Parts: sequence; structure tokens; C-alpha cells
Amino acid sequence: MNYAAIWHRPSSEYAFALDDTHYVFRLRAQAGDLTCCALWYADRAAMGPLCYRRAPMEKRYTDALADWFELRLTTQLNRIAYYFELCDGARTAYYIGGLFQPTPQADRSDGFQFAYNHRADRLTVPDWAADAVVYNIFPDSFASRAGYLARQPQSASLGGETCRSLLGGTLRGIRENLDAIERLGCNCLYLNPIFAAGCYHKYDTLDYFRVDPCFGTGEDLRRLVHAAHARGMRVILDGVFNHVSSRHPFFQDVLARGRQSRYYRWFYDLPEHPRLPAEGELPEYACFSYVADMPKTDLSCPEACAYFCEVGRYWIETFDIDGWRLDVANEINDGFLRAFRAAVKAAKPDALLIGEVWEDASHFLQGDMLDSCMNYDFRRLALQFFARRTLDAGGLAVGLHWLLTRYREPAMLAQLNLLDSHDVSRFLTECGGDEARMRQAVVFQMTFPGMPCVFYGDELGLTGASEPEYRQAMPWGRDHPLRALYRELISLRRGHPALRRGRFLVEVAQGDQLAYTLEDASERVSVLFNRAGAPVDARPWLDATGAAALAQSGVESGRLAAGGYLVVRTAK
Repeated sequence: MNYAAIWHRPSSEYAFALDDTHYVFRLRAQAGDLTCCALWYADRAAMGPLCYRRAPMEKRYTDALADWFELRLTTQLNRIAYYFELCDGARTAYYIGGLFQPTPQADRSDGFQFAYNHRADRLTVPDWAADAVVYNIFPDSFASRAGYLARQPQSASLGGETCRSLLGGTLRGIRENLDAIERLGCNCLYLNPIFAAGCYHKYDTLDYFRVDPCFGTGEDLRRLVHAAHARGMRVILDGVFNHVSSRHPFFQDVLARGRQSRYYRWFYDLPEHPRLPAEGELPEYACFSYVADMPKTDLSCPEACAYFCEVGRYWIETFDIDGWRLDVANEINDGFLRAFRAAVKAAKPDALLIGEVWEDASHFLQGDMLDSCMNYDFRRLALQFFARRTLDAGGLAVGLHWLLTRYREPAMLAQLNLLDSHDVSRFLTECGGDEARMRQAVVFQMTFPGMPCVFYGDELGLTGASEPEYRQAMPWGRDHPLRALYRELISLRRGHPALRRGRFLVEVAQGDQLAYTLEDASERVSVLFNRAGAPVDARPWLDATGAAALAQSGVESGRLAAGGYLVVRTAK
């Protein structure tokens, strides 16, 4: 038994409560090492000696590196002491409070502890998130009106500053094209920044309480949100609070008054006499990256924290938006994220908070900060397997199990699973223009747990390797075969709960072949890919009792061709 490979951590993604009576416990071990695993648990507050009960654990995931054992426990206990029984076929050991022992024990203080199942401490994510299919719009590049984008720069004056756009997209344009988004099947809009700002991308905010005049007015936003809600769509805005424009009035006051400015403490690592750097010179103050035009805010300052919390409330209370995506969330202090969550949830309890975190976001998903994060690791795995083919199916399975177990279940089901965004190259470009690879990736995206996110124009085959190419104009007036695929798969996802909330299990992961299932109480959906090479036998899935093909490409005479996919449903 390889003790060094065994891992469990209390009060984490390895031990958490879903509600008052349902818990999830996990343990990881070396692949193939353990033949069985069980949880022994007891009421840690019981009077007298503890009476432990045994519950067998299921081998939930397995790959070349590890096995994950899981128990979904139903109990009235809200204070639990527990330990693990481990068997490898030759001997049995007990994993008790981080130590391995040859015999069990019943002392209440030695084992792992779930001290108390506090409702306030649980990660509670809006229930609608797991059912969302998100359409991400870069406003300047989308539309000026129905089926049309001006493709002309715009400018407008705001308090002595100039707001600019490149392509002329507007909020009216988004509203007048909601029917197209609805026909695609998406039920949630995520808009990149719409607040008054200098540059076309709007990440250099000048005024947090005004819509950028190039995009329209507050009334335009109100009409957009109302029209979206009438179609059953949620609306999420992009909050850029980590930094402001160097031309923002608050930072301008700091430049003019130095330490005497009431806003001096609102910014991070300012020198005694702040100044804008000369061309080619690094700024003397903290910024987003090293961009002098984007000075970093210090949101640990109570006044700054209160101000931006008010921004969060304002757009919910005034315009009825449904949540926020927080830019550069991993560089914002924890205290602000907690305060912002409290303010937003007080205004709208089912508002969704998504953070821009490119790496493991576990720290932010404990229940007191964010609900979800942008899942760039999902994109990375899709790139390596489907687009670049630098990873085989076995390696992909290792990565998928990491995605499925690194967060508590509510957060995992709400991850924003993207293939591309305004910050990265278009996925079709990464595929070298090979639409078969793109099609397989879209099938994967729409059949994996989490919130699929479609970046505007992906359905029309947009490409782009660098900025601003991957933010190019929406090509209204043209069609593309990918649009029909997106419609088919989004409809499939929305029509089959197992694809949204089912338990995920890799069935085959060998070379270029990948197969997995998603299963709930009523159905089992299997997904099969043949990335390359000779056709593979698909009859084990097609001939299963009660099986029905839901989506397919490249299936002929019971064989799946290279570049093909198959989605089948089996009734339970």
C-alpha cells in the first residue's frame, strides 16, 4: 500500500456539505493500489464513547495516475468525526487524522473532523448556473442594429475625456439581435465591459456609474435587460475593479494633490508624488500588468471597498442585471471579494459571481467569495487534445479528473467552460482551420459538466491569432455549418438533464479514442470521439439496449471515422 499517494483534506473539496443532510467525502490513492475503501463516521458530540458506522466508498474516477474514492453520505448528523479503512487485497490500514494505523480507534479527537455543518459556510451557487449556456459578447465588435455592424470608429465626449470605439457596436445592436442568440439556444449573456472608458475594449474605466456613450445610454441597457429577461435570458456584466483608467477623476486628483488627495489610499504602492511615466519608462506605481494607463486600486482601503461594493449593488438594483464577472479577480484582495459578495447577494440572492482566474481557483471557491471562475484549464485541455493533438486520451482523462475533483460540486457545475475569449486566440485558429477538430471540441464543450460559454462569432467560424484580430467584427449576413452544430448541441444539452448535472465517468481513454458517460436517475448519455487514425467500432454504444443516437458525425456501418463523434442515450 502506497501511503505516500493517499490524500484527504477536511473542510475542502475532499469533504463538504451540499445541504443540511447530504455530504460528499473523497479520498485519492495511487492508481490500482486499493481494492476497497470505506468511511467510518460518528457523531463527534455524542455523550460517551463514539459509535462509528461503516459506509463503503465508490471508486469514482480512475486514470493512469490515481483512483478517487467517493461517498455521498446522507445523515442527520451535523458534527462528524471520521476516518478511512483502506484495503489493498493483502492488508488493511486505517487512515486516521492524517496517520496510518493497523487497527481502528474510537477516540473523538484523533480522527478527521467535520466540526459543524454551518449553513452560512457552505458554497451556495445559484441553481440556474448549472443549466446556463452563456453567450459572451465583446460589445464594440458585435452589432449596431439588427443584423448589422457599422464597422466605423465612434467617439464621444465625457467630462472632458474622450470615449472611443473601433467598430461601432452598441447595446441597441445587442438587443435587436437577441432573437439570433435565442435561436442558437443560449440563455445567458455575458457582456465585456460597457462602462464609460477611453479605449475600445473598455477595460480602462472612467466612470463606473455610466454606460459608455459609444455604446448607448442607461435606458438602452434597461431595455436590453428587459428584453433578455422576457426571453428567459440572464445578463452578466464585466466588473473592472482591480484598476481604473489613469484619466479617471480619482487618479487625476491623486496626480494633482499627491498625499493630500482623499483618494491617495485608494491606489496601490503610490510614491510620495505620483506622476505618469515618460514613454518607455516603467510606472512608479502598481498597475494592471505594467500598463501605466491602468493604475491598480487598493480595495483594502475601506472607502474604496465601500465605493466598489456600491457599484455592484447599483447595476443590480437599477438595471436588474443577474451577476458579475470580475476582471483580474485573482489579484483582488480577499476582504473585498467577501464584502462584494455580501453586497451583491443582499441585492439579488441568486446573482452569479464569476472570477477571471486562469489557474486553480480553489482559494476563491470556498463559499465566501466567488461562485465560479473562467475555466481556462478546460480550454487548455481541449487545445491539447482536439486542436494541437499534443495530449493523448489517457493524458486528457488525468486532466479531466483533476477538473472534476479540484472544486466542491456546486462550483464545478458552475465553471465557465470556454474554448476562447477576448483574451486568447480563436479556437478554430488553434485548429489550423480544421473544422472537424473544432466540431469535436464543441461536442466536448456541450457535454461536459459546467456552463458552456460561446464567444460571439464562434458559431460563424471566426478566426484570429492575436488582438485585435480575435475581436474582429461579427460577420452578419453570412452563415457557417458550425452554427447548425451549435444549435443542435445546445438544444441537446438543454433537453437532457444528464448532460448538465449527470455524474461523469470516463469509459475509454486510449490514444486517439475517448469515450465517457453522463448519468442521472433517468438516463445515461454516452459520448465517443475518434480523433484520428483508422475507424473504430462504435457498435458497443449503438447496439446497447434502448440506445438512440442523439448526435453523430462520421458514423457508417457501425464504425466511427477519424474526426467523428457519437452521442447516444440509453434509458435506465
